[in-house]
Amino acid sequence: MSAPVRAESRYAVGTRVLHWVAATLVFATLLVGFVLANSLADYGVLLSLHKALGTLVFVVFVVRVINRLTDRGPALPATVGQAERVAVIGSELGMYVLLLMQPLLGWAMLSASGVPVALGDTLRLPPIAPLDAGLFGLLRNCHSVVAYALVVLIAAHVSAVLLHTLTLRDGMLRRMTFGKR
Repeated sequence: MSAPVRAESRYAVGTRVLHWVAATLVFATLLVGFVLANSLADYGVLLSLHKALGTLVFVVFVVRVINRLTDRGPALPATVGQAERVAVIGSELGMYVLLLMQPLLGWAMLSASGVPVALGDTLRLPPIAPLDAGLFGLLRNCHSVVAYALVVLIAAHVSAVLLHTLTLRDGMLRRMTFGKR
């Protein structure tokens, strides 16, 4: 009979699963959003998909915030200095704020345009902003700026992990993967 799995180990697996589910959803949402903004092909289908993905991103990130408040996550490798620890914490906080803010901006933007936020045929979200063309334009610009800021933060995040994994070889990537520790 195998030894029982410690609760913290199962919880850490849940944290990693949330990380990769969130990363996949964010990537898909950004990709669909960029295609949506730069193409007229299948606009209605892309908009519906983007809204559904954005809603999922918001729900997953609310769960991630709760998870992060209750699980500090695995320790950083010893190669990470104090200045880099501050950068890690700042970039993580920045990503969480932007990833919670972005779906709310999209929802408010659609509300200001008068387009109902419908998820499928049955679920309609209430408007969270007044119908106002000027506000719509402002929120649309903010939604775009936050999307580009997210791309920059995500690129920095992935670059830092690759630097640690390929150059420093300090096990940084193993913190969020499922192989042997």
